[in-house]
Amino acid sequence: MVQPYKHEPFTDFSGEKNRNAYLQGLKTVEQYLGQNYDLLIGGERISTEDKIISYNPSNKEEVIGRVSKANRDLAEKAMQSAVAAFKTWKKAKVETRADVLFKAAAIIRRRKHEFSALLTKEAGKPWREADADTAEAIDFLAFYARQALKLKNGVPVQSRPNEYNRYDYIPLGVGIIISPWNFPLAIMAGTTVAAIVSGNTVLLKPASTTPVVAAKFVEVMEEAGLPKGVLNFVPGSGAEVGDYLVDHKDTRFISFTGSRDVGLRIFERASKLNNGQIWLKRVIAEMGGKDTIVVDSDADLELAAQAIVSSAFGFSGQKCSAGSRAIVVEDVYDEVLNRAVELTKELTVGNPEDQNNYMGPVIDQAAFDKITSYIEVGKQEGKLMTGGEGDNSKGFFIKPTIFADLDPKSRIMQEEIFGPVIGFSKARDFNHAIEIANNTEYGLTGAVITRNREHIEEAREDFHVGNLYFNRGCTGAIVGYQPFGGFNMSGTDSKAGGPDYLLLHMQAKTTSELY
Repeated sequence: MVQPYKHEPFTDFSGEKNRNAYLQGLKTVEQYLGQNYDLLIGGERISTEDKIISYNPSNKEEVIGRVSKANRDLAEKAMQSAVAAFKTWKKAKVETRADVLFKAAAIIRRRKHEFSALLTKEAGKPWREADADTAEAIDFLAFYARQALKLKNGVPVQSRPNEYNRYDYIPLGVGIIISPWNFPLAIMAGTTVAAIVSGNTVLLKPASTTPVVAAKFVEVMEEAGLPKGVLNFVPGSGAEVGDYLVDHKDTRFISFTGSRDVGLRIFERASKLNNGQIWLKRVIAEMGGKDTIVVDSDADLELAAQAIVSSAFGFSGQKCSAGSRAIVVEDVYDEVLNRAVELTKELTVGNPEDQNNYMGPVIDQAAFDKITSYIEVGKQEGKLMTGGEGDNSKGFFIKPTIFADLDPKSRIMQEEIFGPVIGFSKARDFNHAIEIANNTEYGLTGAVITRNREHIEEAREDFHVGNLYFNRGCTGAIVGYQPFGGFNMSGTDSKAGGPDYLLLHMQAKTTSELY
């Protein structure tokens, strides 16, 4: 019997023991800064002259590592390796596949603070955010292993006298995993192992800003006993390697997490039939959001302000689930806004290696430029209440920023900024607030702060998002507890960490035997 799943606990850093363990993790990471990392193709390590250089976004002079960069020839070699490995991996017992994930989870659990410290260094994650990322990666490994064991015998269907019918799931084939930088361990690991434990082989193309943590994860999967060719590590440019693999006739599915525009481009390219291709490619996409926290007139206003601030500024707002819009009923608008501003002014911004800093940097110069340009837009569209400043002299730091009195159709309230910026708009009443909440092209997460049971039920029905939270912030979905994925331009509603996620990586086969 498969045991029920309990999620990996978050670390309590109030005690000296855990604080020292994290500091030791940072020392461990510092010992291997600047190293070279190879491609992994068919179990063979390949070094290329062309490297992706990963820098610390808090200290842009510090090199985290140099990762070999794949080109089209190497991508083709990796594809053929994955095609060959699929022939045997698809026949591996589900228990064997699951055991690899259970072992990998155990390895990362033992090295938890090292991996979290690497996230602090390479992605600029503060301690709590990094710890949650690592815990989520462990969760994905353990949860998907258990889900695979549950699905190994298919699902029951009806049989008749003298007829035995079965409904089983079989793997799809070779998948391309294109993972993001904002959860460079959790989402990268989760999307990769969901495909692998389902019996597929994969080519992993991680984000170019966080390739070292992906390289370290690939080492863990090797250590856990994954056969050669099942996981091929091919960092490279989207234009050269990404497009080539998405278009490839042997690609059976693409699992993508990233921006709306790149997701749409992948969806379009994957829809085209290439010479020699004999299937429709499946696309699993999570593409971002413009997430709203609605505050009702009878809400707990302190809770509302706390939820808005934590949802907007955790990891500098660089989450697809981050709260970027606060829609507050006019009766309590000023009180909630003013309290949120007070709380925001208390937040500390700086190097996330220092546990006392609530916010670290944004990921790179391009993100810094984009966010600061949106701040200039916000100054024209609304009233700047706090923040609005950035400093990229050493790292890419932007102060948490609140704009008030925005038109719900303004750019700040409609476009995904992906940084520490939140806009406030006023609603006449609760129904108007829900109407505004639904007025974007996205539909990922949302939150409603209210004591009114009728309004909770109304929002449950009418607030059109994939993950809706009541009386809490709109970030922090936990694997197996709040399966995560959204509607509309937020993607294919592929609920990561949910009961049907593995099925997206498989196809159903009915067999019927007369006797």
